[in-house]
Amino acid sequence: MDSNYAKIIRDNLLRALSQDPRGLEKRLGAQKQQDTYLFRAFGKDCILSANEIILDGSLEFGPVGVVISLYALNASNEDIRLEPFRAFKDLPNSIPYQGAFRANAELPLVAHVENIRLNREKILLRFSGHEAPAGLKGDLAFVLYPLPKIALAYIFYLADEEFPASATCLFSSNALSFLPLDGLADLAEYTTNAIIELVTA
Repeated sequence: MDSNYAKIIRDNLLRALSQDPRGLEKRLGAQKQQDTYLFRAFGKDCILSANEIILDGSLEFGPVGVVISLYALNASNEDIRLEPFRAFKDLPNSIPYQGAFRANAELPLVAHVENIRLNREKILLRFSGHEAPAGLKGDLAFVLYPLPKIALAYIFYLADEEFPASATCLFSSNALSFLPLDGLADLAEYTTNAIIELVTA
């Protein structure tokens, strides 16, 4: 683990565990097992310790690991609040980054909307997801949990004779209590990548 990402991950983990190791279990929404914390991250089994992050048995030392380590560092004792779901553009100070968010987290899904519809159950199972609240309408809509205390609501419209397919990603109401703005943008992007990987495998 000698990459720049690895150094950031290690520093974040050391800071997170030095703050309040006993309270970290609640902040993460994790299960403590000796000196490690177990939870689901990006649809995979995550083991977090002071030195490393392991996803589905493999050491994670890339950008996904950075997001998980930021979650460990920033997560609060609050419980997750789903509603009202919030668009990225409605989060404070997000307007300058809206174009990049749209390009990285939403537009890549458009070409896969039909495959997402066909693989809906597989996606929900992977991300411990469920149906979207009634207020979120679309041809297809569901809620996923890339991290225990942050949910993403995805709303899809299928292509028809008048309109192309579309995809929208929203954040649970208090997502900023657990990740900073840039971390939330990355969280959505990597979740989108995981969905695409799942439906095209």
